[in-house]
Amino acid sequence: MYVNSQFARCMADALAAQEVYIVRKIIFATGNMGKLREVKQIMEGLPYEIISMKDAGLETEVDETGTSFEENSLLKAKAIAEKAKETEEYKDALVLADDSGFEVDYLNGEPGIYSARYMGTDTPYSIKNKSIIDRMQGVPELKRSARFVAAIACVFPDGKCEVVRDTFEGRVAYEAKGIYGFGYDPIMYVPEKGCNSGELLPEEKNKISHRGKALMKIRELLINAGYTE
Repeated sequence: MYVNSQFARCMADALAAQEVYIVRKIIFATGNMGKLREVKQIMEGLPYEIISMKDAGLETEVDETGTSFEENSLLKAKAIAEKAKETEEYKDALVLADDSGFEVDYLNGEPGIYSARYMGTDTPYSIKNKSIIDRMQGVPELKRSARFVAAIACVFPDGKCEVVRDTFEGRVAYEAKGIYGFGYDPIMYVPEKGCNSGELLPEEKNKISHRGKALMKIRELLINAGYTE
């Protein structure tokens, strides 16, 4: 009898632990599969299943009316968190949203928070990249400074919000290079690596990129808040 009751308790504990694991979900508020892939790579090892808002059935249009990356990331995270709260499956999920972009100092910070919408949302990045390089024609090396910026907002199940930000510094390249990454990666030269961002292997880029560093801050937040236990 004692053995059976002990076994029953062990089974109950195991099922409870499994249940806790199942509800550990992170919904990443993006439709950009390149971003989702980076998030999964960087957050690997944490006890979470990371899914897109599309996979969670929570797609919604969010007006990015903020004047900064931080404001827009929080707008998106809060909108998806509200929809998640209305579902049984995702009511206890963490929600992450990022707003990121490419800033060129010589172009007064363009395209900045409008990076995804620069020249139109449906315009291929190959055309956007060529436009920036053309606009930088004849600009000397010392005036080609640029950076990627990422702000990531996290909405916890209790409604608490945190926003982190980081950057990835470089220069506008003279030509697009590389097959890795996405967006403006092919046209940002990374001096410390001697190549363009688009030439960096994903695991190498994630260690130094804007999104990689911002996500590491999110990892720390989750660990410090006890959300990885």
